[in-house]
Amino acid sequence: MKDFWVACGYHLLDRNGSGGLVVTDEFLKAYLARPELMPPDDACAIERRLHRDLLANPRLSVGESEVAAITDADARQNWQFVLAFRELLLAHPTLEAAYLALVRSGSVKLPPLFLNQLVHVILRNALDGCGDPFVLRAAELFFRPQRILRHEHSLLLGDEEVIGGPGPTPVLSLISMLGAATSAEVDVLSEGNANSYWRRSDQFDLALDFAGGTRGPAALAEAMRRWIFHMLGVDVAIEPLTALRDAKLTWYVGLDAEATRMGDRLWHGETLDDRTASRVLALFQVIFANAELVEDAVGREPVYLILAMTTDQLVRLKPQNLLTGLPIRHLEAAT
Repeated sequence: MKDFWVACGYHLLDRNGSGGLVVTDEFLKAYLARPELMPPDDACAIERRLHRDLLANPRLSVGESEVAAITDADARQNWQFVLAFRELLLAHPTLEAAYLALVRSGSVKLPPLFLNQLVHVILRNALDGCGDPFVLRAAELFFRPQRILRHEHSLLLGDEEVIGGPGPTPVLSLISMLGAATSAEVDVLSEGNANSYWRRSDQFDLALDFAGGTRGPAALAEAMRRWIFHMLGVDVAIEPLTALRDAKLTWYVGLDAEATRMGDRLWHGETLDDRTASRVLALFQVIFANAELVEDAVGREPVYLILAMTTDQLVRLKPQNLLTGLPIRHLEAAT
């Protein structure tokens, strides 16, 4: 099977008997190579010593007073974030368990960059063995914001960092942390160029057609199915829908903040105006293989997923909503 997303650090990690990712010294050291943590020439002695000691032992205990003594305020904050992230990973048996604990806590104090990178490498594990470039490209929505590109009858999703646009949101991979730049042109993923995904997967330079009837929505549905099974051990089928029509929203999950707000309005009996409704990109129905896992309040009513874009045509999927928002009676912790 061909490799993909090499820059996420997947190959720096170990795996336990259940297939979960186990943190290694090599993975932790990759974060110490970030430009934000490399002491500049004028860095204070405390920062230089801390960086040197952690390179030698990335699991070394670091006291709050030591970080607080770093002279530069920006450097001090960077160290606080990366050490908090390190402690999260070291406090749990796997990266999957760490991520689940974080999103279930309801208190996420880490910058989005760290969460996106954690999702990136966990999803690489969940999709290991996947041979469909369309599914892998759709899965990029989990950890990289997308910008809508309309072209004739196509509804294209392009990586926000690559194509830019109004107020671009930088999202860096491990390879960009180490100084590599992305300069490739964006192509539209098709049957003709799908095989090129394997050599360019870390460049994020392929746009995905997400119009109804294309492979985009179905590919995202498969990526979500694998994510749910990997993280919760729950087997589901996810089907793209062409329209919600007059369906009763007994249970729904907004896959992003915009979709959640829209779903809340519909659930309260409101009607979406045409402009708001036009920002719905995709609808899905979730079917549980084991109906006994579904909460009694839902029963046999359909469970829907809603994906939408912002008014400035950005898509920011929140994969944690799939883990915390489904009506599952007993949530299984990741291994």
